[in-house]
Amino acid sequence: MRFIPTLLCDFYKVSHKDQYPKGTEKIYSTWIPRTSRIDGVKKVVAFGFQGFAKEYLIDYFNESFFNQDVELVCNEYERYIKFTLGVKNPNSTHIRELHELGYLPIKILAVPEGTKVPLRVPMLTIENTSPKFFWVTNYLETLMSAQLWFPATSATIANEYRIMLEKWALKTVGNIAHVPFQGHDFSMRGMTSLQSATISGAGHLLSFVGTDTIPAIMYHEAYYNADIENELVGTSIPATEHSVQCTFEDDKLYFKTMITEVYPSGFASIVSDGYDYWKMLSDVVPSLKDVIMNRDGKVVIRPDSGDPVKIICGDIDIYDLDKDELFIERHNTLDGAILWATENLGESVRNKTPHGECGESNPSQVFKFNDEYYKLKLEIFWNRYDKQYYFIDEVSVESCEKIELHPTEIGSVEVLWNIFGGTINELGYKELDPHIGIIYGDAITLDRANEICKRLESKGFASSNIVFGIGSYTYQYNTRDTFGFALKATYAMVNGKEVLIFKDPKTDDGTKKSLKGLAAVIKSENGDLISVDNMRQKDLDELSNDIMRPIFENGKLLIDDSLEEIRKRIRM
Repeated sequence: MRFIPTLLCDFYKVSHKDQYPKGTEKIYSTWIPRTSRIDGVKKVVAFGFQGFAKEYLIDYFNESFFNQDVELVCNEYERYIKFTLGVKNPNSTHIRELHELGYLPIKILAVPEGTKVPLRVPMLTIENTSPKFFWVTNYLETLMSAQLWFPATSATIANEYRIMLEKWALKTVGNIAHVPFQGHDFSMRGMTSLQSATISGAGHLLSFVGTDTIPAIMYHEAYYNADIENELVGTSIPATEHSVQCTFEDDKLYFKTMITEVYPSGFASIVSDGYDYWKMLSDVVPSLKDVIMNRDGKVVIRPDSGDPVKIICGDIDIYDLDKDELFIERHNTLDGAILWATENLGESVRNKTPHGECGESNPSQVFKFNDEYYKLKLEIFWNRYDKQYYFIDEVSVESCEKIELHPTEIGSVEVLWNIFGGTINELGYKELDPHIGIIYGDAITLDRANEICKRLESKGFASSNIVFGIGSYTYQYNTRDTFGFALKATYAMVNGKEVLIFKDPKTDDGTKKSLKGLAAVIKSENGDLISVDNMRQKDLDELSNDIMRPIFENGKLLIDDSLEEIRKRIRM
């Protein structure tokens, strides 16, 4: 389908050219993230400008408007205005004049893509370059807004995942080499359209290389000078799906066929929850241990349903003495373990009981010692001081016995550790044997991914033991209002007079308050980006440290960055 370029807008835009004051010569607008609906996120990644300019302002307008017959483009404009708005004799003179000009008479300045821009600081400005076409600036608002908010939003969220995963990697692994592969884009099937999946997936690829959204890789080759033959733009591994698993009548046959016949070497991701995931993990996988350990490559287990935190980390808290260096140094015996766990549990009860109140009398706790599990049950005697408040008078061990835990209680990572083992890294955290791994990609969010890494750390496992499939639950549950994006006019020239425009609705909470006049972005003394506005042309001309660069003018692209350059920028 060919959309009419001059009608890629809201209906109300077609009438605005007649509403501006007589003698209007210039309209200047800013693109700005005004607010954040994601806790803790105060900077938004600038991304999508170059791709938009190439795809729409150059390619689409040239192919579908400027290179078309002038009568055709005027007639199609008039037809829609006549039969949708009821205008008997639509005027298309301005469309004819624009076609005769041969290019979009606008100038766009923008911060370098990959820059993390604070809220209420402009990312981009747009203005007309010919007085006759003052109406073009905000005529493009709808199209620009529709195409620009999504890639920047997804790029920002992906960056937050990257920051979080790097934090846990440095704490539990000591390096971040695995992190570019740890966030894998699973979102394509859940997005609203192929186009939305593509531009969102392109934003994901600024921070990660793992993706199943193939069109996002194509997008970077088409618009950001990427080259899959000479750089790693995006990658994935062979993986099964439920239609494959459920076609087999026997889970063991299915699993063995995949790792010995279909993929006898290399990476292979095996979906494992078609029927009974925990049976697959506790029966089938252990029965194939020798095959997996002797295979040249990694088998990746993929659960795909349930509570992600519990599936990965288990649904009970386990006090792991095997990772407690002080305990190992001082005791490292079962009697010592019971004593150590008793003190830990008693202290835990004391801390969670409100001061002066009577707390739990028979608390219990599972602890791990020498890779075996024990259930400790205490008897706590509470006393009262002066009949006013309670305190712990005595703690005794009621029982302590070795137990077998169900896989649901200890979680997937620890189950795999108990089967395959692995290594203890220099920071003291467990890393699974390289022949086995796990990926989880259902309903993952930033909070859930962080909680999984946190619980793995508390259990003594490195964060590198898990790969996250980041899907539409992360990327599609957003709108333009996630970061309050808006393209708003802040300056005009009318009959040679500069008009500093601003918007500040009294009925609003301040979110919609706009900048005023011409704007620039500079670095403060401490290196933060700040906006400078309320300027006239003379003020802007005298400003020498604006980091916004001309990227498009009169139909031509002025900046042509590469994905590699943008990736470097976002990691700064």
